[in-house]
Amino acid sequence: MNRRVLALTGVAAALLGRGALAEVFEVTRSDAEWRAMLTKPEYEVMRKEGTERAGSSPLNGEKRKGVFHCRGCDLALYPSDTKYESGTGWPSFWQSLPGAVGTKDDRSFFLRRTEVHCRRCGSHLGHVFDDGPKPTGKRHCLNGVSLVFRLA
Repeated sequence: MNRRVLALTGVAAALLGRGALAEVFEVTRSDAEWRAMLTKPEYEVMRKEGTERAGSSPLNGEKRKGVFHCRGCDLALYPSDTKYESGTGWPSFWQSLPGAVGTKDDRSFFLRRTEVHCRRCGSHLGHVFDDGPKPTGKRHCLNGVSLVFRLA
């Protein structure tokens, strides 16, 4: 093994260990394209993994029958019959549609959480916690700015 291969292997291992290599998604856009299609708050949440202020989303009170879609790529994510009032101030669901979301470990702010994102475009949706209702016991606590509601 020559020095170049050894050095590149070490760099790749270091990057993988830090989670620095990005996941590849079916729908991709440049940063400029994301900024052009999203408002500043949507961009901060969906592309920079921010969080909207609790109680600020009109979708928190949405009770009609329908489906919540990803604002970034319009993928159907959560059916309205899995939405519930968690008392947190964010739209909460006990289950996503099959294959609609992905998760990853989030260790920001000295916490260990599970981040949830759209599996098709990678847009940050929120976090999943283990304090939800039956039958899953999960609480998908989502940012309303990441979602679009469509009537059934």
